[in-house]
Amino acid sequence: MKISDLEDKLPDRIIKFYMEGGLDELYPPQEEAVRQGFLDGNNVLVAVPTASGKTLIAELAMLKSILERGGKALYIVPLRALASEKYERFKEFHSLGVKVGISTGDFDARDEMIGRNDIIITTSEKADSLLRNQVSWIHEITVIVADEIHLIESPDRGPTLEVVISKLRYVNPKTQIIALSATVSNATELALWLDAKVVHSNWRPVELREGVYHDNHIDFVGGISRNFVPQDSVEQSSTSLAKTSFLQDRLEIPPIKGGDETAALVFNTLQGGGQCLVFEASRRNAESAAKKLSSIVKGALSEDNLKLLNNVSQEILSATETEIGERLAKYVRCGVAFHHAGLRSEHRSLVESNFRSGAIKVITCTPTLAAGLNMPARRVVIHSYRRYEVNLGNQPIPILEYKQMCGRAGRPGLDPYGESVVLAKSDREKDWLTDNYILGEPENITSKLGNESALRTHILSLISTGFANDMSTLLKFLDSTFYAYQYDVVFLEDTVMRIVDFLKVEDMIHVKDDDIVPTGLGDLVSRLYIDPLSASAIIHGLRDRIGERVYDLGLLQLVCRTPDMRLLYMRSKDYGWVDALVKSRSSEFISIPDEMGDDYEWFLGEVKTASLIHEWINENPERAITEKFGVGPGDIRSICELAEWLTHSTAEISKYLELDVTGQARELAVMVHHGASRELMELLSLRGVGRVRARKLYSAGYKTLDALRGADRKKIRAILGDKTGNRVLRQLGIMEGDVSEDGGADAYERGSSVTLTDFSE
Repeated sequence: MKISDLEDKLPDRIIKFYMEGGLDELYPPQEEAVRQGFLDGNNVLVAVPTASGKTLIAELAMLKSILERGGKALYIVPLRALASEKYERFKEFHSLGVKVGISTGDFDARDEMIGRNDIIITTSEKADSLLRNQVSWIHEITVIVADEIHLIESPDRGPTLEVVISKLRYVNPKTQIIALSATVSNATELALWLDAKVVHSNWRPVELREGVYHDNHIDFVGGISRNFVPQDSVEQSSTSLAKTSFLQDRLEIPPIKGGDETAALVFNTLQGGGQCLVFEASRRNAESAAKKLSSIVKGALSEDNLKLLNNVSQEILSATETEIGERLAKYVRCGVAFHHAGLRSEHRSLVESNFRSGAIKVITCTPTLAAGLNMPARRVVIHSYRRYEVNLGNQPIPILEYKQMCGRAGRPGLDPYGESVVLAKSDREKDWLTDNYILGEPENITSKLGNESALRTHILSLISTGFANDMSTLLKFLDSTFYAYQYDVVFLEDTVMRIVDFLKVEDMIHVKDDDIVPTGLGDLVSRLYIDPLSASAIIHGLRDRIGERVYDLGLLQLVCRTPDMRLLYMRSKDYGWVDALVKSRSSEFISIPDEMGDDYEWFLGEVKTASLIHEWINENPERAITEKFGVGPGDIRSICELAEWLTHSTAEISKYLELDVTGQARELAVMVHHGASRELMELLSLRGVGRVRARKLYSAGYKTLDALRGADRKKIRAILGDKTGNRVLRQLGIMEGDVSEDGGADAYERGSSVTLTDFSE
């Protein structure tokens, strides 16, 4: 079927847009979606492999609704990185007159202005916060796209996605739903819940070969086998690689040592001019693999490629002062990168874009890279199919996760096929891997909404936003969820009663006869988007210190006590210094449990995490923090984003309860955002001035805005640079001009507003 055949279903300008972009023929899954009536407004669940055309189905549904009926689309993704990727794609619709916006920030912001757009891209958590804050434009939504719908299975973000879809269907019963996934075994069950037609296919634009590597050869399902001849010398390697056109004339390839299976597979991929993704079980393993592979890959690069990579490496170095950034830059110069959540988001983006462009040949990564990002490769190598689980040790990953990883194999338009290879150490293990993963079916998607911690926050929001005003309507709403479809809402009744009793005791709801109404505190907690248990911990902690001095370190320990905070792991070498910190600064903490009690270990984790944030706001160098706490720059960012959100929430709760830490908590939230001490607060109010530039001004004697107003313009420019200096002078009213010009802020200078953090990365 050609896209031109849809002239009776799509406006001409949509068809013209895609044809001018090079799209002529529809893929078979897209044809099936047409037959299932998605262009007629039917809900569809599209369960087809990666790169098989899912996104186009969503695009056509959105554009048809917007351009024909004046509708509005909400595109829900699991990760901010994926939201940014979709935003860059959908911006191309501006030529059709379609406005696109992205919203992944402020927890308690109404974001009414974002509603001026025709397509709004957001995470499921942000979509939930928009519903809680009751934005008016949510009623205008005519198409909902749920990308990566299989993540309903996730214990962390699955319940939120499930509740968001249920809420949106309640608010807009006639809204069309387009659900997308590459791996849903029980697609029919999920589709029945959504009142959707199923588009299910195994078709791929690039053939996928799945195999197991053992004893120098890969056995692929279907009888294909590939042998590997060990490379015993530089000469053999050079001769082998010199046949490919992208290589430099003079090669310096080291021998591949016997037993290094990953190196052999990567080497072979480069021989064919392909790129490779290597999935490792941990961050440490990903970095170690990148180090081992860098010398092999470097020899396969042209002079032009090396020059390009050197520029990318310099970009990484210019925004880092940490060992992990320096290691990444070093390996990138060789054509290899590692990718995990410990990296800054800026660095991850650089790695992703340069892999897509073909400059970087190999990425060694943790499994989260498989979560929806458009990162295909000729070959995917799964070095380890086990992952460490607390209390269980190394456990085999789910089949669904394996399928997500191997689905990255094959670059449409570039590769004749894609290969996914998992490594085995014995014939017996090879047989098990083949039977379990390659021939196995992904696990069924099951709801995780029955978890009490997940239900607690959603029940309060249902009551606060008017979805439920008594037990009957509360259970009726829950009966519309996927959990109730799979099981029965009756299994939730005891849990719901416990949660309602808890919310009543904590004065977040009032219960009278059969009526349940939110209190002002309950409304606030719901809008702040924090767990009611977190609010309870904050409230009791603050009330316990009424009349006493509250220290910044104590406030940080308090927010680290909440279930919304991700605590740092206590390593054996941490106990000494953390315990010493507790004893030396005991008066600063909100409360200290008995050393012999069961919760003292947890308390030490709170203190370690609070200490990291405290060192950040005291402007300790990033390198020193990463080395002391055993974290990456990305971890600092994610922890501090959470701390900023929770200190902001603490300030709002303190204000509501008329406690005396409101101002302090507000200042602390700003300090955490910028990583700067309190003395810089006034300078940080200037746009384009963050902790680095504020400290330069302060050290030069300009400690207030009035001091800056009386300063010599040349001196300000000398400190900040001409561009940023002029911008600051305009803000101070000393110069005329537009203050919105980008000041070129350095890392952590501007930052985003308080944002929901992607901990699964």
